[in-house]
Amino acid sequence: MGWIPYAEQMSIATTIAPHEGASAATGAPSSAPSNLTRDQMVAAIAELGPRFAERAFAVDRDAVFPFENFADLRDAGFLALCVPTEYGGMGATYSDYVRVSEEIGRHCGATALTFNMHNATMLWAGQVSDLLEMTVEQREIHERRRARMFRDVVEKHIIHSQPFSEGLNPNALAGVATAAVPVEGGGYRVTGRKIFASLSGAANRYNVTCQVPGEDFLRFLSVHTDAEGVEILDDWDPLGMRGTVSRTLLLKDVYVDAEDELLPGGLYDQAAKRFPFLFMSLAPSYLGLTKGILDFTRLYLRGELPGAAKGTARRDNPVKQIGWAEMQIKFEQSRALLYSTVDSAVLDPDESMMISAWAAVYTTMETANDVARLAVRVCGGQSMLKHLALERMYRDSRLGSTMLPWSAEVALERIGKARLYDN
Repeated sequence: MGWIPYAEQMSIATTIAPHEGASAATGAPSSAPSNLTRDQMVAAIAELGPRFAERAFAVDRDAVFPFENFADLRDAGFLALCVPTEYGGMGATYSDYVRVSEEIGRHCGATALTFNMHNATMLWAGQVSDLLEMTVEQREIHERRRARMFRDVVEKHIIHSQPFSEGLNPNALAGVATAAVPVEGGGYRVTGRKIFASLSGAANRYNVTCQVPGEDFLRFLSVHTDAEGVEILDDWDPLGMRGTVSRTLLLKDVYVDAEDELLPGGLYDQAAKRFPFLFMSLAPSYLGLTKGILDFTRLYLRGELPGAAKGTARRDNPVKQIGWAEMQIKFEQSRALLYSTVDSAVLDPDESMMISAWAAVYTTMETANDVARLAVRVCGGQSMLKHLALERMYRDSRLGSTMLPWSAEVALERIGKARLYDN
């Protein structure tokens, strides 16, 4: 049977109504507010922001996961940010998510990056999957499976991580050595190794790409963190984004139930090829980080930064004003490019759209560090004392260019080849 768009299949779709009441385990609401506008979502995060910023110092110093920040996000319903409203979530679009992630990153970069891992899975299984071609049977299976996943996020506050990288190839559809062997009666036995597995020890699910021997496409499976054969290895003491706790994930013959397949077979490949814009989802964390650096610099130049030495006000100095202007211009350029690319994202982008997407990620990531560099120069040496936030944000900003699958080098390579060849 041929494929049917999701909109035409709503009559056969299984939906789960939002539950009322509270979770006995946490006291948090078991459904998220679903009537918030984008601006209200961002405003809600802005209210939480000062708490995130206050905790960021200890999270960075100790290289620990920001559990308290995620508890705040949970209690405000934001674990279900990108869960569709028909499943009890907020129903945020990808564009909504970008603004929310930016605001989180403004206050704590590590919280924003790890929040991204959770929401990327919600978007793959939700908004993006609704755009894809599926048979009626595939759509019915996917609807049943994602309904359970979304319900667990809304009611049980399950946190997802999405460790894809194996260090073999930067391409999202290549370099995957993790194997999934089908089990008689359904399900898979998964064996492999994922590096930089963010939320190590904090997530309830590790959602991994893997391959069944003999198949020419990837599977997207959700591994329960308490399953037998799951192991977290290696120490974690990086330069920046230390609160992501991205250690090595080792899977040894781990059983994954068939119902924990996040997209039907072959659909992850289709999603990655036809809607690659979701690979931009790390960028708003760094856009928010850039905004946080601007916040710091503004207060510092005005002499209003808590903890700064007396006499730091330098806003009347013309040289400082020029540097401050440069920082703001770079931020505005970065934000405009990222927003316009995400807001105009469509299925099956052409080459020009892909160039814009790669350029947006490259610009956002590199601009974060460039603005941090200018902030050090504009504010002066005292601003780099470790008890002030700029020192941490400077280190965090340097890592954006390494983020796969669209690192700075990957983006430059692809843009550099674009339009020069016929194929």
